[in-house]
Amino acid sequence: MSKILWATWKDHKHPQAGGAEVVARELTQRLAAEGHEVTILTCGYPGATHLESEDGIQYVRVGSSRYLHPVQALAYYAQHMRGTYDVVVEEVQGCAPYFISYLERRKPRFLLYHQLARVNWLYEVPKPFSYIGYWLMAPIATKLAALSKAPVITVSESTRQALSHYGFPVQRSHIISEGLHFNRLKSLKGVKKYKRPTILSFGAMRAMKRTIDQVKAFEIAKQSMPDLQMKIGGSTGGPYGKKVQEYISQSRYKKDIEVLGKVSDELKSELMQKSHVILVTSVEEGWGLIVSEANGQGTPAVVYNVSGLRDSVRNGETGIVTDVNPASLAAETIGLLKKPEKYERLRLNGWKWSKDLIFDASYRDFKKVVGLSQ
Repeated sequence: MSKILWATWKDHKHPQAGGAEVVARELTQRLAAEGHEVTILTCGYPGATHLESEDGIQYVRVGSSRYLHPVQALAYYAQHMRGTYDVVVEEVQGCAPYFISYLERRKPRFLLYHQLARVNWLYEVPKPFSYIGYWLMAPIATKLAALSKAPVITVSESTRQALSHYGFPVQRSHIISEGLHFNRLKSLKGVKKYKRPTILSFGAMRAMKRTIDQVKAFEIAKQSMPDLQMKIGGSTGGPYGKKVQEYISQSRYKKDIEVLGKVSDELKSELMQKSHVILVTSVEEGWGLIVSEANGQGTPAVVYNVSGLRDSVRNGETGIVTDVNPASLAAETIGLLKKPEKYERLRLNGWKWSKDLIFDASYRDFKKVVGLSQ
């Protein structure tokens, strides 16, 4: 059995944990269950302990600042951990590598990119720092990571192609399948939708999610479908969340828009099952897990044509990929909802595809890439 280090900004307990942390959790738990010794080097957060053991996995939390953590973690690794692991997996988030791969050239080491995330700088970071990150920090950091010649693991062809522009050869980049943490429906029979046609928006209100684009698309579609309603689930905190709520408060259709805030997994399942379509408008994703989760609950997605989302939707087969603007989003949504046969076909195809997205398959792919015994 092997000693494995997994370096990542957030673990599954971090307040900002999301889809990437679900993937890391599922894979590392399976590694530990098979007898591998797993350590996760990650960032601290309010209330977190420096050292913690859970489910056979050792957590080492270093620093508490998103921006300082990679440097602090690299220093900690160099002083306390260097040379003690058989395999190193360095998860890169927000274009911020740890550069541990430079210290372990004689050991199997891998860079895990869910997405490149360069464009997120323009949406999530205030000016002028957003421009510095987008034009300077992100490209340089990614090119430096490529120079380490560490193999890449990613979850979509879009991300693999994006990384190839920064010096990661396609032949050195490996795609592992995605998995769903969310329980999918065993059958679509008997699943009832809302009586009114319903658009669902789900996920934390962040600028890179472009929630306002979804609301604008709803307003356009509402003019052609007067009984249309919209439900929005997910955290509403932060400046962008306030901006979204202010926009909704000024909408002529505000009575038909329900903002639910953060919801339980049970309500999330219900919303996905009963809504007719989910809209996803992120500027970039690694895969777009929310799309596959909705598919698993019998709901197709209409998404923007961006990295990750074009991978999680088979256009015209499991959902619709649109041009990146609210008008196109609205037009495709209306077209789908007004064509029952097409709608049911996409709904069924999406649900069937979701059944293939299991973490056991992801784990098999992962072990094959890193060379662990089966």
